[in-house]
Amino acid sequence: MKYLEYKGYTGSIEYSPEYSLLYGKVLGIKGLVSYEGETGKLLEADFREAIDAYLADCKEGGKSPEKPFKGSFNVRIPATLHQRAALLAMEAKTSLNNFVAEAIRDRVDKEPA
Repeated sequence: MKYLEYKGYTGSIEYSPEYSLLYGKVLGIKGLVSYEGETGKLLEADFREAIDAYLADCKEGGKSPEKPFKGSFNVRIPATLHQRAALLAMEAKTSLNNFVAEAIRDRVDKEPA
């Protein structure tokens, strides 16, 4: 397992040899939500507790919790690459958004889950 998953949130798994401790943080949000544990089971439990505490804090403060990986992001690429991609998308009679999504999907599908 490379990541932890709970209530739509994804967390990293890191190891500190200095402290003999597993730790991580929630990915895909601007806020810092971290957790730790001496074993995998304790790390998973602290991850779930951290997510529950984050959601409770947001509710108590009247804030909407950040939605991780909401499906929208800005990409900065060279103008020449942008032009080539846009022209290829037009030739394929698709949007640039769909063209880019398909390129990302092709690359991601090559990686093991």
